[in-house]
Amino acid sequence: MPRKTSKTKIDKKNLPRHIGIIMDGNRRWAAKRGLTPMEGHQAGVKALIKIVDHCLDLKIETLTIYALSTENWRKRAKKEVEGLFNLLVRAVEEKKEEYKEKGVKLAVLGNFQAFPRKVVRAIEEMLAIVKTHERLKVNVALNYGGRDEIIRAIKKIVEDDVPPKRINEKMFGKFLYTNGEPDPDLIIRTGGESRLSNFLLWQSSYSELYFTKTLWPDFSPTKLDKTILAYQKRTRRFGGGTFAIYKQKAKKSSSQK
Repeated sequence: MPRKTSKTKIDKKNLPRHIGIIMDGNRRWAAKRGLTPMEGHQAGVKALIKIVDHCLDLKIETLTIYALSTENWRKRAKKEVEGLFNLLVRAVEEKKEEYKEKGVKLAVLGNFQAFPRKVVRAIEEMLAIVKTHERLKVNVALNYGGRDEIIRAIKKIVEDDVPPKRINEKMFGKFLYTNGEPDPDLIIRTGGESRLSNFLLWQSSYSELYFTKTLWPDFSPTKLDKTILAYQKRTRRFGGGTFAIYKQKAKKSSSQK
C-alpha cells in the first residue's frame, strides 16, 4: 500500500531551499517502549534515512541535521557514546554506495577528527565517494556547537590576518563550517523542547522555527510535509516590515521569469 502523504498540497515554488533539523527524542522514545537507548538511536537512524529520501523526492537543496553536539559526546555515558560511534560507522558503510547513486553529497560540520580513528576513517571514505554527486547536500553536525563554530571562525580570520575593513557578514560566513552556503530557511526541532541548543547560531538569524512534540523516531515524511505546509503559511520578514516583504516577493517574481 502506498504511503499516504500531504505533499501534493505543498507549493513546489515555495519550498525551503535549506532545512535544518535538531533530532531530539531517541532515548525517550526507547524508554516509553521498554527499549535500550541504543535501540532508540537505531530507530532514529531509520527515521533519518526516510527523511533524506523524502527530501530527495521534494528536491530540497540542503538538509542539515544535528547528530551529535560537543556536549553530547563528552557528557554521555562512555558505553552509549561507543554505541553511537558503531552505529554511525555501520550507517555510513551501508548507505555510501546508495547515496552515490542517488546524488547525495555529504558534508560534516564540526570537529569529527576528534573521534576514534575507525569513525574518522569511515566518515572520510564516505566524504570522498559522494563529494562530486549533488542532488541533495546533507550536512551532518558531529561534535558541533554553534558558539565553538563562531570562535573557530574568528580565530581563522585572525590567523589569516584579514583587514578589519574587509570583514562583513558575507565574508565572515565563509569562515564557518557552512562556508557561505544559504542559511536554513526552516529549522525543525523534534522532542518537545523549544530551543536551538547551540545549533547554527549564526546561520539561524532569520530562519523560521518549528517545534514539535513528536519524538524523532516518529517524525515521518508525512510529518515533514505538514511542517513545510506550516512554513509556507508564514510571512518571512528578514528583520524588516512591509517593504522587506515587498522586496522578497519582487525578487521571487523576477527569478521566475
